[in-house]
Amino acid sequence: MKHRALVLFAHGARDPRWAEPFQRLQRIVEEQKPDVAVSLAYLELMTPRLPELVKDLVEDGCKELTVVPVFFGQGGHVLRDLPVIIDEIRHQYPLLQITVAPAVGESLDVLNAIGRYCLGALGNG
Repeated sequence: MKHRALVLFAHGARDPRWAEPFQRLQRIVEEQKPDVAVSLAYLELMTPRLPELVKDLVEDGCKELTVVPVFFGQGGHVLRDLPVIIDEIRHQYPLLQITVAPAVGESLDVLNAIGRYCLGALGNG
């Protein structure tokens, strides 16, 4: 039973291979923070959806939840859809402490890492 959970919240896709990088990210985070329940949840097209995952986490004893949208930017899903889902979860679980981070693409550290990757694609030429 872990009292803290980190949920990587992604869009979802019809092709299950789409989720592979997110699953690798989940494993990377789990290895670095074994005392936290690290999970993936999806907005649509894949399971688990965020409300169902949170239900399971709360039933397992979760008291603190951090949701990280693994979206490149703060588009409509992050600005409109996610707040509605979070409000519903807060209503259903009023004792659950919930934090929602900005989309990962809003982080300067993430953008710098992507920039280094892009520059590395140039090679030595």
